[in-house]
Amino acid sequence: MTSDPSVPDRPLGATPLPGEPTPPPLAEIPEEGHVATPGARPANAVHFTRAAALWSALIGGFLILILLLVFIMQNTNSITINFFGWNWNLPLGVAILLSAVGGGLLTVAVGTVRIVQLRRAAKKNLKTRF
Repeated sequence: MTSDPSVPDRPLGATPLPGEPTPPPLAEIPEEGHVATPGARPANAVHFTRAAALWSALIGGFLILILLLVFIMQNTNSITINFFGWNWNLPLGVAILLSAVGGGLLTVAVGTVRIVQLRRAAKKNLKTRF
């Protein structure tokens, strides 16, 4: 064994000993007349479509729905909710689900207000340019 990195310890092409790292495989030799461009996609590659995105979103949504249903069915203990003098008796899972939906609706409302503000500002800036 030598410490010189330019001189190999074993001849090229020899089978590696147990415990030695195996060398990476040789790259494929391109066909004659075919030049591979970096980042190019093969001609038979599947293209991204809106339908594929819709199906992916539907599958993800159904998986989340199944998880929510399991959560609600496992948390059926009834609790009392007090809000500004009103009292409700609901299962715990339903109460948590309703609070999450309420939080989501509040987030959508705030986001909508912000989008409307940005659109008004963009229109105002567009009018002042001309």
